[in-house]
Amino acid sequence: METKELIIQGKAVLGIEFGSTRIKAILIDADHNPIAQGNHEWENQLVNGMWTYSLDAIWHGLQDCYSQLCADVRQRYGCEIESLAAIGISAMMHGYMPFDKQGSMLAAFRTWRNTNTGEAARQLSELFHFNIPLRWSISHLYQCILDREEHVASIDFLTTLAGYIHWQLTGEKVLGIGDASGMIPVDSTTGTYNATMVADFDKLIASRNLPWQLGDILPRTLSAGEEAGVLTAEGARLLDPSGKLRAGIPLCPPEGDAGTGMVATNAVKQRTGNVSAGTSSFSMIVLEKELSRPYEAIDMVTTPDGSPVAMVHCNNCTSDLNAWVGLFRQYQELLGVPVDTNELYGRLFNVALQGDADCGGLLSYNYISGEPVAGLTDGRPLFVRSAGDRFNLANFMRSHLYAAIGVLKMGNDILTKEEHVQVERITGHGGYFKTAGVGQRFLAAALDSPISVMETAGEGGAWGIALLADYLANNEKHLTLPDYLESEVFAGQTGTQIEATPEEVAGFNAYLENYKRGLAMEHTAVTCK
Repeated sequence: METKELIIQGKAVLGIEFGSTRIKAILIDADHNPIAQGNHEWENQLVNGMWTYSLDAIWHGLQDCYSQLCADVRQRYGCEIESLAAIGISAMMHGYMPFDKQGSMLAAFRTWRNTNTGEAARQLSELFHFNIPLRWSISHLYQCILDREEHVASIDFLTTLAGYIHWQLTGEKVLGIGDASGMIPVDSTTGTYNATMVADFDKLIASRNLPWQLGDILPRTLSAGEEAGVLTAEGARLLDPSGKLRAGIPLCPPEGDAGTGMVATNAVKQRTGNVSAGTSSFSMIVLEKELSRPYEAIDMVTTPDGSPVAMVHCNNCTSDLNAWVGLFRQYQELLGVPVDTNELYGRLFNVALQGDADCGGLLSYNYISGEPVAGLTDGRPLFVRSAGDRFNLANFMRSHLYAAIGVLKMGNDILTKEEHVQVERITGHGGYFKTAGVGQRFLAAALDSPISVMETAGEGGAWGIALLADYLANNEKHLTLPDYLESEVFAGQTGTQIEATPEEVAGFNAYLENYKRGLAMEHTAVTCK
């Protein structure tokens, strides 16, 4: 079927993902190829000490992103989107969005970036005998209880950003199991929240005499492929104020960006994994069995179809690196040299390949915000060198590219060296890999594992949630999600693979030992300013 006719007949599939710096919409055809897209740039704001996005920013961003998508469709195909086969909504995981019975938001959206929940996370980890990260919804909720925030007594519904958008579009208070596993631990055997932990939490807060129990305020969990509601008339107007989009379109379960990254890289089978590296970074390794014990640096979540996953999440990745590239851009502009941002990134990334394997002794700490894996509740970006270090542009850029994945390596060393987890394939995606062969090679050195990058991985989570929506709408063969991706979407594609040399692995390890010794400087910087 020609693309224009596919769109006119309402058989295209739409995926929308709310990332940290960009909202992206992708329309795919029957062969899962992207046929149009829209984008909206946005940034979180630090308000009253909390990283947040306003509701106005959320809805303006969604509507502008969808409007850009429609404009792209008109320009390419000369037609309008009036209906779709399915829609999927994805967003950055975790965080805190509480609502009262009238649907009014009770507190500003608290994103994954906030690290004010240390005491709550510590107590809950001890109570559950399970690592509860600072950014998880249950940590935010319990911290609000500990801090005696007034709004807690009025909570009727607690959800994530993806769950909120889906609720407003469909009226359904549901969440994909992968995103739900970042609210409170889930039980992969039952496909819902861990009943023992829910009961333990209710006992923990019983003396507070709150008018709700935890199970009453959480969204219902759904696995990939399950029906999650349809676009209501009100939801259609929220998404498309022009009124062209019709109601009645099915939506797949809303998911977090970690789950959509796994789908986009065909990494939902056991012994596969993926690394997403952009504003933040995380690795997702699908396990054959549970870990022997909890680790503070490793979160246990699930795939969109409920399999257990070991996740290493790092709050900081490319933001500080981007700031340095911006400085070089300003220098070029000062000289009156025309600047092409993509070319600038490409040249600076490639020159890093000429640097020493250990960065010549240079160190960079990219902590724009706190970094729990490194034991930091706040961050200060630092660049450090000794007088005798080999200070040149190649080593400078290499140190920043290493720093972007340094904490990620620290977490993954636990899996490989202490738990002896076996991984057959790791796939990278995100902005860190945009310059071919650079970030990919450095990650291969960091993890001492071959790293693949697929051509489609650049489409990111918006494409991943579109695939999950397609899985809901077009899985006529009733395949499992791993089989559907393997046979219907990727059909044996493995991407381009790079394996680091022993010298590169040794160089990164040497850099990391310096990096870990130097963390004391970062801790001091946080306390001094």
